[in-house]
Amino acid sequence: MSKRLLIIGGVAAGMSAAAKARRINPQLEITVYTQEEYISYAGCGLPYFIGDKISDKKSLIARTIEDFATQNIIVNTRTKVEKIRDKSKILILKDLVDNNMYEDYYDKLIIATGARPFIPPMEGIELEGIFTLRTINDSLAIKDYLKKRKSGKATIIGGGYIGLEMAENLYDKGWKVSIIEKAPHIIPNMDEDMASIVTEYLEDKGIKVYTGITVKGFSGNGVVNKVITDKEDINTDFVLLSIGVIPNSEITKDTDIELGPRNAILVNNKMETNVKDIYAAGDCATTTHLITGEDVYIPLGTTANKQGKTAGENVAGGESFFKGVLGTGIARVLEMEMSRTGLSENECKRLGIDYVAKQIKSRSAAHYCPDSGSAYVKLIANKQNNRLIGAQILGYKGAAMRIGMLATAITMKATIEDLIDMDLAYSPPFSPVWDPVLIALNQF
Repeated sequence: MSKRLLIIGGVAAGMSAAAKARRINPQLEITVYTQEEYISYAGCGLPYFIGDKISDKKSLIARTIEDFATQNIIVNTRTKVEKIRDKSKILILKDLVDNNMYEDYYDKLIIATGARPFIPPMEGIELEGIFTLRTINDSLAIKDYLKKRKSGKATIIGGGYIGLEMAENLYDKGWKVSIIEKAPHIIPNMDEDMASIVTEYLEDKGIKVYTGITVKGFSGNGVVNKVITDKEDINTDFVLLSIGVIPNSEITKDTDIELGPRNAILVNNKMETNVKDIYAAGDCATTTHLITGEDVYIPLGTTANKQGKTAGENVAGGESFFKGVLGTGIARVLEMEMSRTGLSENECKRLGIDYVAKQIKSRSAAHYCPDSGSAYVKLIANKQNNRLIGAQILGYKGAAMRIGMLATAITMKATIEDLIDMDLAYSPPFSPVWDPVLIALNQF
């Protein structure tokens, strides 16, 4: 009799797991359950769909239910897993269309329930015009609201990647944009000296940036018209809550499954939980930081796909390991690109690492090229062994993608001496003779 694999969650990690498990084991029975209407979609593209830079939501969907059916993978949408009975290997399920309850059994289980936006309790949170952005249906609701109002004042609460990408798309649609960040600076996973460059750029564009203030609530007559903070009230016609996410780990209640940092499901590098035959992957699960070795919660789409692939291979009888992450990220707001990897100065201080940091300003291309713009590179090295442990880049066209070589270097445990004479490619449209990365390395 063939083994039965059930997967809870149908976006990045869940569907990557299903596809990989099928490739490894053609005889495995695979069924996916998801509460959502859409599956296997690119959540990172939603701000650009809202901004009409992506015209059709179908472009965001990598594979359809019908595509998976050709691989004999059954996908059940609009179905909620109410409970995992880990002792008897049974899922209690609810059909969200007709509210019928039923059961299904598994030999192996993958939990890929993802995460949801963090929504703190605040007065007026129920007002029309206040949104979060996580799913295709979220983006459709936002598009509909913006279309009815054409333009106005938009307030984004949270100055991370999604908040900044939404700022770009609202700005391009003619909205007057404000960003509110509770932390001392926007892009909290970068250091303040780098983030301040982005803040200055945004304010030069007419985007107002508020930092170090706390949102207390909202007011309006049915529709939001004001954001109430601990310092001042801000008039608005639209609010996006982009404060962060919470792992959807509540499904583990009443099981023996252990949780880790921020209540994410604790897994090892094979994506196994502490309960035999139950795996977890994606934004609901922990991972390992490649520098510190700590269990961490850093939810990113790339990580979700890799963890899903690892879980899928292992449940199907393979032997795969996901080593961990550096928290490598990249984003853009208007023309300004930003990227980071490894540890920031703030993280080094928290961990008690003796470090040295260097920052330089250069150009993204030769100064005489029309597309050349400023490029800022910050590198952080461990003072004890001179290993590169962190990097942050800001700049214009092509600047931020340089983070890839630095993430590779950190992964390979390279020292400054290993990297200082790297034979990087040069051509005027792509780089000055001395690439900004090499200039930064030569400051040590």
